[in-house]
Amino acid sequence: MKRSEINQVLREMEAFLQEYRVALPPFCHFTPEEWKTKGHEYDEIRDNMLGWDITDYGLGDFGKVGMSLITLRNGNLAMKDKYAKTYAEKLLYLREGQYSPMHFHWSKMEDIINRGGGNVLIRVYNSTPDEELDETGEVCVHMDGRELTVPAGTQVRLTPGESITIPPYLYHDFTVEEGTGPVLLGEVSQCNDDNTDNRFWKPVGRFPAIEEDEPPYRLLCNEYPKP
Repeated sequence: MKRSEINQVLREMEAFLQEYRVALPPFCHFTPEEWKTKGHEYDEIRDNMLGWDITDYGLGDFGKVGMSLITLRNGNLAMKDKYAKTYAEKLLYLREGQYSPMHFHWSKMEDIINRGGGNVLIRVYNSTPDEELDETGEVCVHMDGRELTVPAGTQVRLTPGESITIPPYLYHDFTVEEGTGPVLLGEVSQCNDDNTDNRFWKPVGRFPAIEEDEPPYRLLCNEYPKP
């Protein structure tokens, strides 16, 4: 991705959050120049990859396969003695036409909440003992205190305010229902570790390769300078 495209997406998500009156913590507003002045008092942000995040899943087609995120809080499975939080919280922004690929988590349970905008469609499958898609087994789904059973591969629709619980080993993907507009999602979960706890059905990457065609508007969570 070009840095100019990343900057545009970050500003777009920022404006969407303002529209829905979602206030962000101070560190989300730090400029790249300000980050150069931040010392070890901000190590929790660096070590736990809090802040702005863009993924094109290494496929180089962000407009079709990608997502914008902000990690607001998180623990650290590799540094439990220093960071004891067992939970995480994210904001996710999907444009209409974007897709987040099919995956599950070995350890993390999460709630995905539609915080505003359009409708999100989440397709669900159980996983088999060898971690493939179970294309025949019915899926037990929990949505806002309601339990229901749906056929394998069902796209569960979340309208604004609705949520779904995603337990470990439940395959799921995300897309936006056509004609409903961009979506702001919340994620409340157990501690998040994208390096060790994501099992994608088809292998993908994580962070985009960046072409620096203009200065960054905000640093991404993997770009913070060391103090």
